[in-house]
Amino acid sequence: MGERAKEWLLAAGAGAAVGALSAAAIMNLLSRSKRREGYVRELLESNGITAGTGNARFSRQLGAIGSSDLLSDEVVSEQLTRNIQFFGMDSQKKVTESYVVVIGLGGVGSHAASMLLRSGVGRLLLVDFDQVSLSSLNRHAVATRDDVGTPKALCLKKHFSMIYPECQIDARVQLYDPSSEAEILSGQPDFVLDCIDNIDTKVALLAACVRRGLKVLSAMGAGARADPTRIRVADLRESSNDPLSRSVRYRLKKEHGIEGGIPVVFSLEKPKAKLLPFQASKEEETPSDYQVVPGFRVRIIPVLGTIPAIFGQVMASYVATQLAGLDFQTEPVVNLDLDHYRILHQRLIEHEELIYGTAEQVLVDAEEVMYIVKELWRGRSARDQNQKDTGRKMWRSVNELMLVRWDKSKPAGVSNLILLKFSEADAHESTTLDQIKEKEPEFYSMVSRVLKRAEVEFAL
Repeated sequence: MGERAKEWLLAAGAGAAVGALSAAAIMNLLSRSKRREGYVRELLESNGITAGTGNARFSRQLGAIGSSDLLSDEVVSEQLTRNIQFFGMDSQKKVTESYVVVIGLGGVGSHAASMLLRSGVGRLLLVDFDQVSLSSLNRHAVATRDDVGTPKALCLKKHFSMIYPECQIDARVQLYDPSSEAEILSGQPDFVLDCIDNIDTKVALLAACVRRGLKVLSAMGAGARADPTRIRVADLRESSNDPLSRSVRYRLKKEHGIEGGIPVVFSLEKPKAKLLPFQASKEEETPSDYQVVPGFRVRIIPVLGTIPAIFGQVMASYVATQLAGLDFQTEPVVNLDLDHYRILHQRLIEHEELIYGTAEQVLVDAEEVMYIVKELWRGRSARDQNQKDTGRKMWRSVNELMLVRWDKSKPAGVSNLILLKFSEADAHESTTLDQIKEKEPEFYSMVSRVLKRAEVEFAL
């Protein structure tokens, strides 16, 4: 046999072997996929339960397994494999062992709850007094036409039981109010999600969470908006262009003495449409005839379904990362334009020339000044990081701010610049880091921590 023929036979044999291995691998994958597909159904049927019924007995049986053991289950660990790869096993375990309360299960709350479930949260309390309607299908996470007329809480539980049956779900068709506070907020939840659109109820819930020391994330107005790029997470005191935020801030301060400290999801976008007037189909009907609960005013809010969904996704992402212990900084709401950053850059150059006789060691441009001012110091003096002048008031303070070196022996780079008021900058230039470390250890540690972040993010 010729050499070429031998080579051909060897290549064909190798190809056949690879083909056989590939076929075997594919068959194995298909077999595993088929097993996974039937896992939930078999598990339900083995307990005498029809798939999707959300039977309470089944939930109790799953609860007996214990959330700490869930990740050792092959199906669960594979279902959550992308989360485990992202967070790491120990951090994902924190998520799996967590308990989250979601109050309000409409467009925002249903999406938030759905993604928390898919992220592996081990226990969920779902609270809403309302029912699924035809008009809510443009924004609800899982509801179908068959679910119209079903309480939203029970609708979610039914669908969730087929997505992640190991989660312990308590669904309550109930209105949150001061009388139900103790019942709903008991059990030390790791996080509470406020997805309520009624101001009275929202204020009562937020005040209760603050009073009880519970972590809470609140959704502000998602209706009548269209621009997803303007959605932010910030402290309540920083939210702007949102009538709901304004009302909640006022009520919390006036009635409960709470001025901030509550993270919220809101949109910087001004509402694109107004509330529509109530139009009864019959002359004798009134808005009060359509109130599901007395005291809730009937409103018709134009809603682009994608925006409440994104609000809910943002809330779920924020909470999941918090539960996992992933450290990240939300983008600050600093209303400065590029001209302001150029002014601060020019001030830095002039200050360097005055103090050091040259600006050659200024190693930042206007864009890097924007990072330092906005991301590191959030538009405020390093000595006043807890002040209340944020958001729309921010621009007023820029006229008295400047950048100076933290360590005078090092160049003016991104990891060695702090933002101070003029008077503070003068005092800083007349002292040393050793003196600051001795007299103000907390301030020294805070600045060192912030500047270390710049080193890491710029790989310095």
